[in-house]
Amino acid sequence: MGFNCGIVGLPNVGKSTIFNAMTSAGAVSSNYPFTTIDPNVGMVVLRDSRLDALAEIVKPERILPTAVEFVDIAGLVKGASRGEGLGNRFLGNIREVDMIAHVVRCFDDPGVVHVAGKISPLDDIDVVETELMLADLDVVSKRHHRTSKLAKSGDKEAIRLMVIYEKLKEALEDGRPARSVLDAESTPLVKDLCLITAKPVIYVANIGEDDLEGAGEAVESVSKAAERLGGGFVAMCGSIESELSQLSDDERSEFLEGLGLSESGLDRLARASYSLLGLITYFTAGVQEVRAWTVRDGAKAPEAAGVIHSDFERGFIKAEVIKYEDFITWKGEARCREKGLVRIEGKDYLVKDGDILHFRFAT
Repeated sequence: MGFNCGIVGLPNVGKSTIFNAMTSAGAVSSNYPFTTIDPNVGMVVLRDSRLDALAEIVKPERILPTAVEFVDIAGLVKGASRGEGLGNRFLGNIREVDMIAHVVRCFDDPGVVHVAGKISPLDDIDVVETELMLADLDVVSKRHHRTSKLAKSGDKEAIRLMVIYEKLKEALEDGRPARSVLDAESTPLVKDLCLITAKPVIYVANIGEDDLEGAGEAVESVSKAAERLGGGFVAMCGSIESELSQLSDDERSEFLEGLGLSESGLDRLARASYSLLGLITYFTAGVQEVRAWTVRDGAKAPEAAGVIHSDFERGFIKAEVIKYEDFITWKGEARCREKGLVRIEGKDYLVKDGDILHFRFAT
């Protein structure tokens, strides 16, 4: 199970620079609006120190981390919901992703043109969020109108849906995202609407190198806006991430240490993404490979097995489970078996983050 993240924002806020740094996919970057028309797509490995620790013990032939698909979507502008600036195509691309990373420009560079002519993070957020909410409002209003006819005829499902549509309509008209009124019960009922503002969102403050030592006023404003809009928050420096992408692992560690950083912006973004989407990682560990797998938090053992192959889920018999801490403490599976630390779990077992699993299944 993987997920994809759409990178959005106004033109020239650093989206493609950050995307290139993450994926080394070579997306076109320019200081003019609309350089990116079709979305660039790239995969980025999620760093997890637990993989290295497992590999140190197992000595596998290969190590396979999990990965995230990042989609670099062209910059939105005011009027995008009405088709301005190729808005229809951009909005369509956003609807297809699992979550959104909204990049907000907090750096000042006279050499990079700002579409509004000034650096104002809150204004930038307002422009993008307004366009996304207007686009969602258009979708909800059309469905609301169509469903109201069925509700008047006494259709019970239509009556139930009208309550949700009315809440969504009211929120969007009031400038509040769809996620502010949706819950675990109502979200599946409006999944077919593909509402953009119902998606989890992380606000990424793209800062300058001079801002690495502490959050300035612009960064603080983005952080507070993220809290108000129900999203996550990460600050990163696009230019630093770009430099990091060109370094070996050893050079990367030294570079980060020299900057007084313990991890890259990408690592923070990945962790925040997992948290927002409610995802966890489990591992398989053998001499052929040590591998990380992504599964939703709350998944039972058969669902986790299905991430590897659908046959594993259909023919699931049992799972052998070792806690990560036990595996590391006792230096591998053999000693864990000696100590009685390998548990046999059935179909109702809830997978935990860090579990090392081996599935038994019938063909």
